[in-house]
Amino acid sequence: MGNPTGFLNVERNLPADRNPSERLGDWKEVHEHWPEEKIAEQASRCMDCGIPFCQSGDSKYAPQVAGCPVNNLIPEWQDLIYRGRWKEALDRLHMTNNFPEFTGRVCPAPCESACTLGINADPVTIKLHEVSIIDKGFEEGWVKPNPPKVRTGKTVAVIGSGPAGLAAAAQLNSVGHEVTVYERADRIGGLLMYGIPNMKLEKEVVQRRVDILEAEGIKFVVNTEVGKDITADELKAQFDSVVICTGATVPRNLPVEGRELNGVHFAMEFLGQNTKSLLDSRHLDGNYIDAKGKNVLVIGGGDTGTDCVGTSLRHGCKSVHQLEIMGAKPLERAASNPWPEYKQTLLVDYGQEEAIAEQGDDPRHYTMMTKKMVGDDNGNVKEVHTVGVEWTAQGPKEVPGTEKVYQADLVLLAMGFLGPEGGLLEQFGVEKDGRSNAQAEYDKFATNVEGVFAAGDARRGQSLIVWAIDEGRRAAREVDTFLMGSSTLP
Repeated sequence: MGNPTGFLNVERNLPADRNPSERLGDWKEVHEHWPEEKIAEQASRCMDCGIPFCQSGDSKYAPQVAGCPVNNLIPEWQDLIYRGRWKEALDRLHMTNNFPEFTGRVCPAPCESACTLGINADPVTIKLHEVSIIDKGFEEGWVKPNPPKVRTGKTVAVIGSGPAGLAAAAQLNSVGHEVTVYERADRIGGLLMYGIPNMKLEKEVVQRRVDILEAEGIKFVVNTEVGKDITADELKAQFDSVVICTGATVPRNLPVEGRELNGVHFAMEFLGQNTKSLLDSRHLDGNYIDAKGKNVLVIGGGDTGTDCVGTSLRHGCKSVHQLEIMGAKPLERAASNPWPEYKQTLLVDYGQEEAIAEQGDDPRHYTMMTKKMVGDDNGNVKEVHTVGVEWTAQGPKEVPGTEKVYQADLVLLAMGFLGPEGGLLEQFGVEKDGRSNAQAEYDKFATNVEGVFAAGDARRGQSLIVWAIDEGRRAAREVDTFLMGSSTLP
């Protein structure tokens, strides 16, 4: 490495986020940026460790080990950043990741959990450097459309324009196949567009990549739901192969008394409508679930719950609380969570940071079970009744005397997702696994229907964007082999 003692002499550091009171007044990204010399200094901490666990995530052979699922060549581009060779760093990054501008913003960075330096020190700031490389690439004009020079005459339909669908489409197009991506929403991007709020991933960032893919020859068809607007048989008749990348969009429900009350919504209804209205009219059309002046209760402690907290605060909610049935994670790695597993520790994410600044305390309440919801005379939710739980070998057990009532005008269910929506897989005749996902082996991605493949959350269940990109890329290789007999794709 360029600086062999960097990991000894330089402490981990990150640019500060924008002040919560400032960023709550807009929908811009929360992160600040750093000058190149500071980024290069942080890159010098990469220690040439010999075995770069950071770049070797593998869900099949080592599912507990963290690391980058797309096998980013992390030590290589860290060294190139340190030496000021940014364009070469970009070339290395694009070798393994089609969309580093997405993962560099919203990926939880399993690579950093597996950084060798993290055994006894703070890991290298890998995620910061990934997004810095690609942002500089766009700023310098290095990221340009690169359409294939020769077309194969083969046609592929990709269903769904989330990260798995876009990655599969990009790879298949790069080797000359004619690719058409079908999206039921009015904009391309799937969860990148309507699932992740603007303050985490500004939609101009998504659209500029979509524009490049379109310039490279990919055809995008919006407002078209496969299975309804066009049937599976029609699609199979028109295309040589089909890749199902619809995601796992069935939300986990909460079957308690009062669930049917007005004001109780799934998180993605809330988040998706908010982003669409923001993009369509800067919220002037009123076509979204407004949290302004309301007591908001978010049920679910993951990233989606955090996004609901941040969005509610930007609407100007009266209060926001977040319930989690699990206990709080430890501040440091537990003995049962050793390196290089993904680090399970308590984090204060952007939404909680904003709630603390606005309300004075962390909005999260742990080991809380929702018992029922109570409405007013007009059928609107007004209260949520909860009880504390302790976890036993048999599951959560209620703790007497811990009952609590929360005032709530808006309840958002953010408890994860169960699998693909019904109908499409059945129409294709694709077999399902025990969790209702498309049955297809990892690294093969072929379903029981010849020429039909599945990748991303539709195959593996709810997961990370970086895993979706990995699956889309790998599925493209298998589709290319199916169409051509062999493949040069990685």
